[in-house]
Amino acid sequence: MPEPNADQLLFVVMGGTGDLMERKLLPALYRIIAKGPMAGRCRLLAAARNPNFNDDSYRAWAREQLSAGVAVDDPALDGFLPNVHYQSLGKETPEDWARLADRIRDLEAQFGLPGNRVFDIAIPPAAFPGAIRGLGEAGLNKAPGWTRVVVEKPFGSDLASARELDALLHGYLDESQIYRIDHYLGKETVQNLLAFRFVNPIFESLWNRDRISRVQITVAESVGVDARGGFFDQVGTLRDMVQNHLTQLLALTAMEIPVALDANAIRDEKVKVLRAVLPLAPEDVVYGQYAAGEVGGAAVPGYREESGLPPDSDTETFVALRLGIHNWRWWGVPFYLRTGKRLPRRMSQIVVDFECPALQCLPPFLCTTLCNQLVITIEPDEGFDIRFQVKAPGEEFRLEPQQLRFRYAEAFGTGLREAYETLLLDVMQGNQAFFVRSDEVQASWAIYDAVLKEKVPVHSYPAGSWGPREAEEFLDGGVWYDESAGA
Repeated sequence: MPEPNADQLLFVVMGGTGDLMERKLLPALYRIIAKGPMAGRCRLLAAARNPNFNDDSYRAWAREQLSAGVAVDDPALDGFLPNVHYQSLGKETPEDWARLADRIRDLEAQFGLPGNRVFDIAIPPAAFPGAIRGLGEAGLNKAPGWTRVVVEKPFGSDLASARELDALLHGYLDESQIYRIDHYLGKETVQNLLAFRFVNPIFESLWNRDRISRVQITVAESVGVDARGGFFDQVGTLRDMVQNHLTQLLALTAMEIPVALDANAIRDEKVKVLRAVLPLAPEDVVYGQYAAGEVGGAAVPGYREESGLPPDSDTETFVALRLGIHNWRWWGVPFYLRTGKRLPRRMSQIVVDFECPALQCLPPFLCTTLCNQLVITIEPDEGFDIRFQVKAPGEEFRLEPQQLRFRYAEAFGTGLREAYETLLLDVMQGNQAFFVRSDEVQASWAIYDAVLKEKVPVHSYPAGSWGPREAEEFLDGGVWYDESAGA
């Protein structure tokens, strides 16, 4: 991995008054710039259409957002805010983009910056092409130092649009300048998958079709669509969650060991896995949509009853998939992916079921619990568990499941970096290892492109449940892992 460097830079957020800036980018940049590794080396320029902000009023807005959303240290916040600036983009005419370019050059001259620039395109997908063209036509795709562009998801809406988006990006930028961000790749437990698998021979030697019977990947959300209803109804869960977050977890779980721990070597192996995924058949896909129910003891409305959504919408809020991988390591091992909204609790896990003993010498009623499991928890309690069987004390030969447990918080404390903080720092340091490459985006969309063109039935499930019963029926005799049930 590249060593941290001390390059001074200007970080420009396109969409500087938006929801993503408020929730994710601003808190992460505060932690990086206020008292993190880029203290004194980075200034922030927020750009948006709002003509009513200037530097002072935007700093007041930023103070309000940070004080309400994250734990701030007042002296650190006071030191951070003078590094924050604002530039209106007006109606995004060529003159507006030229004024942005002038402001960037003025800030660099005023503060002695060498011309290193990061542009984070944190705007709605429909506005993205115009922003890229505006930056390119204003000459902001090049700089006296280096230029890096962060592309927020979604990366297109299908294979064709992803290719169009890539063509637009590559019209102005080299692939080495493009950082397609998926915040799941910034989570410590996700990045630890590389070390867990490849540095510990005890696991890697078992990581194949001879020892593993199935793999389950679950990303569960207890929330509904909230304020994203209008956007989400046009997208659905397959595009919003599966094509990016779950597919990234699939690739990291199934990839071969890279020849080196550098960006291209890691991404080469991920692309190989995605290209080996077998075509999806209709019977390998289950869609669901939540109806009214109860989550966390509170009654919640159904999806169609949410504010601003059409009462006859058939947009899926739940997806379960069965995938196969056509290579030596994984042939015959099913990968089950599941994600949905209004599920019982927020949870992201990878569950590896190992093969049961080939020869059973115990009574049949004992044999159903003999299989070992590895449970990798990505959130909310990051760590992993290895489940195995022991003989319970006593004369009767009775088996009882136990587990070896590791938790990041217990081993290293609770101060784990937020995913966006990790990834934005990687952008500043020029490390693309945990960003998505162009061919990886297209390989991912290719898996789901045929399904997106099909009319897949959408089954109802009550909010607070684990999804429609149809998702249970294609597990080939297995069951979805449920930690609360201990199975």
